[in-house]
Amino acid sequence: MTMKNFLLTTMILAAFAALGGCAPTVNARGNMVKDYQMVTLNPGTTTKSDVLRAIGSPTTQDPFDENIWYYIGQTTEKKGILDPKVTDERIVMVTFDDTGVLTTIKDVGGNREEIPYERRKTATSGNEITVLQQFFGNLGKFNAAESVGDSGSPGR
Repeated sequence: MTMKNFLLTTMILAAFAALGGCAPTVNARGNMVKDYQMVTLNPGTTTKSDVLRAIGSPTTQDPFDENIWYYIGQTTEKKGILDPKVTDERIVMVTFDDTGVLTTIKDVGGNREEIPYERRKTATSGNEITVLQQFFGNLGKFNAAESVGDSGSPGR
């Protein structure tokens, strides 16, 4: 009877251990700006340094206008060997005037397009030769006189 209980207990523990490996992995990337962080930001009075103190450094800046900052945050969930799925995403655009005063702050998420991966390979031109063709193709291409050092040219 005790051996039966021991086996049953061992099997239950092994099942829980196996199910524990199926728990999803959650990753947070970037700067996920929360609403309570943006409450203190007032267009017309808040400066760049105030924004940095309130919500931190921007994830990126507009490459053509240094007065536009983007805060990009993303939470992904991965289950086992499956590809990760985006569970939460927020993109906040903050714009300033030329004096560094906040003009607008808004969410700009939702315009993302899924681009499928292409698994095909690009065809390359040229010869596809085997190792044996490379080996035998190099035979006879070297001059014996040059390999010994009797070429007669100075410095050899």
